[in-house]
Amino acid sequence: MSNDSQGSVKGEAAMILSPSGSASSQGPPLSPSTTSKPPELPDELVQAGWAKCWSRRENRPYYFNRFTNQSLWEVPVLGQHDVISDPLGLNAAPAEGGDSNLGNGQRKRRSSEEQVAGPNSVKRAKVEPTTPISPSTPGVKPWSAAPEDKQAPPPTPTTPSPAPAPYRPAVIYWDLDIQTNAVIREHRPASHLPPHPEIEMQRAQLVTKLRQHYHELCHQREGIDPPRESFNRWLLERKVIDKGHDPLLPSDCDPIISPSMFREVMNDIPIRLSRIKYKEEARKLLFKYAEAAKKMIDSRNASPESRKVVKWNAEDTMSWLRRDHSASKEDYMDRLEHLRQQCGPHVAAVAKDSVEGICSKIYQLSADYSRRLRQTHLSLLQDPPTEACASPQQSRLVYCYPVRLVIPSPPLPRVELHFENDVACLRFRGEMVKVNRGHFSKLELLYRYSCIDDPRFEKFLSRVWCLLKRYQEMFGSGANEGTGLQGALPVTVFEALNRQFGVSFECFASPLNCYFKQFCSAFPDIDGFFGSRGPFLSFSPVSGSFEANPPFCEELMDTMVTHFEELLNQSSEPLSFIVFVPEWRDPVTPALTRMEASRFLRHQLSVTAYEHEYRSGSQHICKRDEMYYRAVHGTAVLFLQNDAGFAKWAPTPERLAELTAAYRPASSRTSSLSSPGPAHIAPADRDSAPKASDRMQSDVMSPGGHDNNNNNSNNNNSSSSSSSSSSSSSPRDKMAAV
Repeated sequence: MSNDSQGSVKGEAAMILSPSGSASSQGPPLSPSTTSKPPELPDELVQAGWAKCWSRRENRPYYFNRFTNQSLWEVPVLGQHDVISDPLGLNAAPAEGGDSNLGNGQRKRRSSEEQVAGPNSVKRAKVEPTTPISPSTPGVKPWSAAPEDKQAPPPTPTTPSPAPAPYRPAVIYWDLDIQTNAVIREHRPASHLPPHPEIEMQRAQLVTKLRQHYHELCHQREGIDPPRESFNRWLLERKVIDKGHDPLLPSDCDPIISPSMFREVMNDIPIRLSRIKYKEEARKLLFKYAEAAKKMIDSRNASPESRKVVKWNAEDTMSWLRRDHSASKEDYMDRLEHLRQQCGPHVAAVAKDSVEGICSKIYQLSADYSRRLRQTHLSLLQDPPTEACASPQQSRLVYCYPVRLVIPSPPLPRVELHFENDVACLRFRGEMVKVNRGHFSKLELLYRYSCIDDPRFEKFLSRVWCLLKRYQEMFGSGANEGTGLQGALPVTVFEALNRQFGVSFECFASPLNCYFKQFCSAFPDIDGFFGSRGPFLSFSPVSGSFEANPPFCEELMDTMVTHFEELLNQSSEPLSFIVFVPEWRDPVTPALTRMEASRFLRHQLSVTAYEHEYRSGSQHICKRDEMYYRAVHGTAVLFLQNDAGFAKWAPTPERLAELTAAYRPASSRTSSLSSPGPAHIAPADRDSAPKASDRMQSDVMSPGGHDNNNNNSNNNNSSSSSSSSSSSSSPRDKMAAV
């Protein structure tokens, strides 16, 4: 609401409540422009709803809050607002003179208000102090709104209006009332730099620039497009071992060469293999591979033996293609697999140095961007942090609590909010992020439960903008990119886990897709304000029951199992981890092998492919009919528990039966279980689709970790069907490569 409109409305109120009981006959009051201009309001006060207005009755400026209808003569101070202080007479006026020792209910009214009730005067009930209205409540002025959505003017003494009702989501995919049973040892606040929209915008620009460099290097050096989602998987794989300061950009990793990125680029050389469905496609792919292998070995510095082997096999394949036109699809696939086995090692040998150069260059650029970003971030802080030695871990046991930052947050710039139907749009300097109103309401609740430094929501919109921007940076901005990075279990499964096994905590989640209000996530610096307990690999519970649906990254899953073993070994209190991983057996993943051989394994459950579903990772923005997708491979559910945990949450047949029943797709959703974006494979297409155990195929979404990506783990010894699938995406990828 503009200052002019405020002044106009309040001026009318002043005329109605003039001392004579009628409209004031005085001349027009002195204009604000003819007096000394009061100081401008800082951004944090403007974001909290304060505006500077002009009182025609008192002929001086005042300050009005459009969120709470408070008004003050003096410049407001954050956290010290008194709704009784009301220069317009809407509430009881502040005490004057000798009445300063009276209570709020005994304060005298101004002399201008001690009057006989005139025909135009209205007696207004005293407004009691209330909790602040959060930005998600309808009624907040949007930065741009359609004419029919414009807000009504603020209530005047003659036009009282009721408070708007809070928004209630039609469908809820969470239960934030469940209290935690996770006990940890008390620890000191984290030393992460507090989030800031300016820094987040710069980080997004640098990540986009880094993605472009990766794309250009793949084209220039290898003549291929970068493998689908490989950059996102690289970010995840690097953060498992990164010791740098930036929450997203890797900057301190050993080794420098990423196994994930190296493996994925190598698997696309000399050409990217695609999923084959028809005989003609197999014939063309075989010819292209032979031609590309021969061209590559001629243009690189290869040994004479390598040149001889590759050329002979390529020419033999082309000769076979020219003379045999009656071969079947299986014949072409067998020939392609044979060619890859013969030529693959020689092609990889000549490309090894070049691909390592790509991985090294991307890492060095990321480290440089991280250093520059941190310097800019430190310059925005009022009190730059100093390096302090880590204090010893406290021995007191407490229930787990959200991440707290030791560095106070600086004043945050204003973020604009408006609603387009059921979508909340937040804009900062032309950069807009979106979230549906249901999840916006969820973020508000999480913020209320978890944030302790912003009780009046002055920084809420800025932090929501940073949160949405951060996950957008990690997932990428391409069509359907990253939609599988936050796949979650169905609500019915979470309900069964909580009811039967006491689960109240998610080991891999985010504020956008969590079911409980207590969870671990990738970004403690921003997620902590919304309930995150930090990264799981840094989280050390003593007792509790946990659900773990990790991203399908080789390095992360292996480190996760190691962390499980350490926690279960160290604690004698009840401790339980229920782990959900894809059941791939050709070849089996090392993490699954280790868990199956663990002495803490109490039970293992297999859920059949196509007979269970998962919740989309883009649930915070996708349509309701795209919320669930069918899993095209089996899921292994493993119960890792120490003795006390097994005694308390034993996987009995009755409990397992309820969990299995909860995993079955709801009949009302069977017709809409496709992934939001990447298409799923219907049961009728199983014959034409590669096996679920195929390590080189992921043309459909597979369920997995919530807030992180998963890694590719291709193998040169795959079956003949795997040779026709895309090497840029493995079954560990949670999104389709269609």
